[in-house]
Amino acid sequence: MTGRPRTFDLDERLECAMRVFWRHGYEGTALSDLTAAMGINRPSLYAAYGNKEALFGLCLDHYHRGPARHVHEALAAPTARAVAEQLLRGTVEVVTRPEGPGCLLVHGALATGPGSAAVRADATARRARSRARLRQRLERAADTGDLPPGTDPAALADYLSTLTYGLAVQAADGTPAPHLLRTAEYALRVWPT
Repeated sequence: MTGRPRTFDLDERLECAMRVFWRHGYEGTALSDLTAAMGINRPSLYAAYGNKEALFGLCLDHYHRGPARHVHEALAAPTARAVAEQLLRGTVEVVTRPEGPGCLLVHGALATGPGSAAVRADATARRARSRARLRQRLERAADTGDLPPGTDPAALADYLSTLTYGLAVQAADGTPAPHLLRTAEYALRVWPT
């Protein structure tokens, strides 16, 4: 015997869940918040997405394919400076959206208790992979002469990552987009040439 077919679109409901997690963080989001926003009951949530932890992971994937796709797109930019520019400007655009403000990956799982260690570890690993991809892109730029001799691609990747996460925290604190863009512009003015 098979169950009843789903009467809802999985991606649409995932978008709804992502917005709740983005606004309230992992621990600040109750299952009742998710089911209300998604318009489904708990058994349907569990059947379609697994538990809350699994749903959060799916929301992070959805976030990176959707609102935060600028991170992946920036890595394809033709120069290292263009990578930095797209990354910084794209970050400001995302972290000042009404859904947030801030970054789902940054504040979604930072403040978690011992019962959410796996969620925090997953978010940490995702940030580390993102930093590693950025470092690899900047290493290619250094190898091709796109960065000045003596530039440390790993340090530059850490700098950009720290700056983007800092922009997200400032946005969560209510800092307006023009102010964040000014910070991004300053970082680009001191870019290695």
